Amino acid sequence: MTTTPEIQTPLPQPGAPARGPVQRKLRAVAVPAQLSLVACLFSGVPVPDAVLLGGKVLLLILLAVEAHVWLRLRRLGLSRRQALARLVPERLARYVAHEARILASLVRWIARRPHGVGEADGVFPYARDQAAMMYGLTFVCVAETVALSFLLARWPVVHAVLLVVDVYTVLFVLGMHAAAVTRPHVLSDGALRVRQAAGVDLRVPLAQIASFRRETRFTHEKKDGELNLPIGSQTSLTLELTEPVDAPKLLGTPRLVRVIRLHADDPKSLYDAVTRARTTPAPAPQDAD
Repeated sequence: MTTTPEIQTPLPQPGAPARGPVQRKLRAVAVPAQLSLVACLFSGVPVPDAVLLGGKVLLLILLAVEAHVWLRLRRLGLSRRQALARLVPERLARYVAHEARILASLVRWIARRPHGVGEADGVFPYARDQAAMMYGLTFVCVAETVALSFLLARWPVVHAVLLVVDVYTVLFVLGMHAAAVTRPHVLSDGALRVRQAAGVDLRVPLAQIASFRRETRFTHEKKDGELNLPIGSQTSLTLELTEPVDAPKLLGTPRLVRVIRLHADDPKSLYDAVTRARTTPAPAPQDAD
């Protein structure tokens, strides 16, 4: 079983140059300085114009240095993904990619364009049983946003900061549900693509499935070697594999699993489709004339 390319973060090539000592020191100084300036501006602390100007100049220098490193990596033959892996820590890159997939799922949801279902032998949604909970949570977040807008009207800076946070929270909750709707389980090309929202996307070859059964569970204990993907606190299907495989966590931490529990809106259809695909003999090669 493999993680799909969308979830994978490419490893940098060993021969690629790292930042020099001057560049590393510049980054270590510039990033905390920018964060401090942003905190001061949002909290209303007066910042001298000279300090603001210095912060802008430092930011421009940092961006120029990072662009120079990017161009050097590209000239050495690294792809965009590999160059990005050299510039951005892997955990941060994975987190940003996860957030981007969630926001992109909102667009796909509105456009009714599911992800990764082209030329599929079977598509199996799983988000139905969490819809009520997600819509209820969205309503609570919207109500909180409106209430805080009235309560914090006298403090415009705090109001602006929390408004951005609250709006993003609403989009995040809707995006999580949109990701579950637009990223269903897919049976295609002799493999079952098991997914859960924007965080899990595993391609399981049918040949690696030791057993596949319908099994409804509402409680899931965390155990080594098991991956539980509940929807609405339940799973309805259990996959057992012939050997442990790596199903990395959100930030890339390795996780070896041999049992995968998942859910589908129609578990019988998914079970029947996988069973047929596993038992259907491969077509015999035709003799050449």
